[in-house]
Amino acid sequence: MSMAATYLDWTVDMVDALPDDGQRYEIIDGELFVTPGPGEFHQDIAGALFWRLHQYLVGHGIGKAMISPADVRRGDRTRNRVQPDVFVVRVVDGKRPAYPYELHDLLLAVEVASPSNAILDYQIKRDLYLREGVGEYWVINPDARNVSRWRHRDDPGEVLNKEIDFPLDGMPAPLILDLAEFFADALT
Repeated sequence: MSMAATYLDWTVDMVDALPDDGQRYEIIDGELFVTPGPGEFHQDIAGALFWRLHQYLVGHGIGKAMISPADVRRGDRTRNRVQPDVFVVRVVDGKRPAYPYELHDLLLAVEVASPSNAILDYQIKRDLYLREGVGEYWVINPDARNVSRWRHRDDPGEVLNKEIDFPLDGMPAPLILDLAEFFADALT
């Protein structure tokens, strides 16, 4: 179960001092969110998406596919650290921005939903990512075998169960995922 800690002034240094207990710790404006470490199916889906994004982007110099754990921060970098499950960071002049990345450096952020963190993924992170300029945000639901997608802050979103496309400026064509094939491949 995802929960925000009651103490509201967490810093990255405080979280880094916690013992490694397999949990995922993320901070948004000093508020700590703790979720269980990812399970097998979660990682299968994240890995399958990462591989497809990597294959799509390689050699084009537009973006680099990344998979967590990898830090993304914003604003007060001491009080904000999230780790999207999979994301695409913008490449400029053949180089990635300095690490840890800023939210506005992301062309795509993706979370693989689990029942324990639905509010965090579908509301809190969606609002954060889109408010901070992330190009597109997806939540993959392995149980329903669908993807929810938002393309800008005022986008009401859509739930896709047949295919999803990821058009990216500068690419010759969008990435198109057949979702039935994607889930069958990722979960077998």
